[in-house]
Amino acid sequence: MTRKTKNQNLKQKVKSRIPKDWLSEIRITYRIAMETIKGIAQTGLVNIAIITTIAAILTIFGSIFRVTLALNSFVTSMGSALEVSAYLSQDADVNATINKVRNLEHVVKVSFISKEASWIQLKKEIDVPDITNPLPNTLRLKLDDTKNIASVISDLKKIQGVDDASYAQDLVQKFEMINTIINTATFVFVVIVCILTIAIINNTIELVIQSRKEEIEIMRLMGVSNWYIKTPLVLQGAIYGFLGALVAIIPIDVVQNYIIKMHEFFMISIDPFAQFTVLFSVLTLGVAFGSIGSFMSIKKHLQV
Repeated sequence: MTRKTKNQNLKQKVKSRIPKDWLSEIRITYRIAMETIKGIAQTGLVNIAIITTIAAILTIFGSIFRVTLALNSFVTSMGSALEVSAYLSQDADVNATINKVRNLEHVVKVSFISKEASWIQLKKEIDVPDITNPLPNTLRLKLDDTKNIASVISDLKKIQGVDDASYAQDLVQKFEMINTIINTATFVFVVIVCILTIAIINNTIELVIQSRKEEIEIMRLMGVSNWYIKTPLVLQGAIYGFLGALVAIIPIDVVQNYIIKMHEFFMISIDPFAQFTVLFSVLTLGVAFGSIGSFMSIKKHLQV
């Protein structure tokens, strides 16, 4: 009989003698918790460096993610407030033209501004010479989404009585470009957070495994199940990620306060679930990547 077969038989005998009741389950849970705490204690002051590093990584991620959500709110609010201007020809039938414009797809609201009102307003804003009013009658259109501006303007120019149409194209394009850049940066940083956190946890659990290698080998020879050996180590990585995320919440909350002030300054409504989404994401990523990093280290350094 080989040594491997003897070990397997020993494991089976030990397992068969373990009582299967709720009290034994509580004892096992308690022992797993104690093994997790023991692993953290053995790591010593290195724990502080690990948690601080993870917290710094998650803080940067959380801040970028929160700014991304805020920028999305700005772009959305800007789109709802943005108006397309349609300039009518001098001989246009105003009522008929308004009805045609209202029937266009993606047009939510149409407001009519007479050339006389525009001229009076212009005189209030700047000093103009005493000349005949050159301004046209204007229609101000609110759309359902900024993405539909181009198609609406194309349809406007086909309507009889509409000379031209325009909107703040440069401003919209700049906001959309910034939004795209930040969304891309957020995605890239999530990947970086994943790699760095898993690498940190991986190296930490490797040290724990090396320091307890003989103890783990004895446990295996005694017939202790693989999950009993793995679980404390995985929990240790998850705890590192969770604590790092908790620390990261403090600076992220400071960023949130500044964003709230910006929203108030520009009088733009703030998404009530934005901060919750960010904090939940940070906690989830911290625990998930901590567990994954620990599990990868176990698979690499333990044949269990």
